[in-house]
Amino acid sequence: MRKLPLLLTLLSLGSLGLVQAQIETPAPSPAAEVEQVVGLTEIEINYSRPGIKGRTIFAKDGLVPFGKMWRTGANAATQISFDDDVVLGGKKVEEGEYAILTKPMPEKWEIMLYPYESGRWTSYMDQKPAVAITAVTKSMPMRVETFTIGFNNIEMESATLDFMWENTLVSVPLEVEVKERVLADIERVMSGPSQDEYYAAASFLHESGEDLEQALEYVRLANETDPKFWQVRREALILADLGKYTAAIEKAKFSKELAMKANNDDYVRMNEKSIKEWMAKK
Repeated sequence: MRKLPLLLTLLSLGSLGLVQAQIETPAPSPAAEVEQVVGLTEIEINYSRPGIKGRTIFAKDGLVPFGKMWRTGANAATQISFDDDVVLGGKKVEEGEYAILTKPMPEKWEIMLYPYESGRWTSYMDQKPAVAITAVTKSMPMRVETFTIGFNNIEMESATLDFMWENTLVSVPLEVEVKERVLADIERVMSGPSQDEYYAAASFLHESGEDLEQALEYVRLANETDPKFWQVRREALILADLGKYTAAIEKAKFSKELAMKANNDDYVRMNEKSIKEWMAKK
């Protein structure tokens, strides 16, 4: 019964807003996000950055023991994502999101990428990695207090993915495809707009009423090589809006034929209705 007054006092303080529900403190291993474009490929890394804080890091009995799987950071599995295929450490890595686990050793690291499922890093340990890479360790003259993942030696088609902590550097070569993508874009642009682009331009100019003659030119270019029933109908509608009903009827009949072959009853009906209306206006 002696506890009751204390409980009532705490409840009273809480109702007055004097008892805080949560105290926020800095994270011992703060989260970090790295975004880097290499060539035309966007890469993003999310990880937590522990500090040395007077401890031995990479050693047989260190904070990160040699030969043991490591989450490659703190708190949760480190996540890396690529928006295009890359070559990492000589191994192809497909576009997507991955968890990075590593096995540090004195002279090399094993670096393993798993399709990302969650931040629970132990769940990956019984799985087979999508990609496994071996990279040599290097000793740095300076001491890096806080674990760091970043990119260096960035060129048009390459970079290095670097892991740095204490006096250890692990640098993994990264290659991306640039030339083939750019050459393909050059060929596409220099060859002129596509059928879809001509049709989109014609549709906009027609619906906005900006320039019907230009819309007609574009839709004819769209229908030049492989006419589709909906594109031919657009040409018929533009011709009708220009008052060219004979030509409009001809195109509506053609659109109807294509729609019938495609089993599209809606376009068959729409064209039949338009033909009837335009015949009356000739």
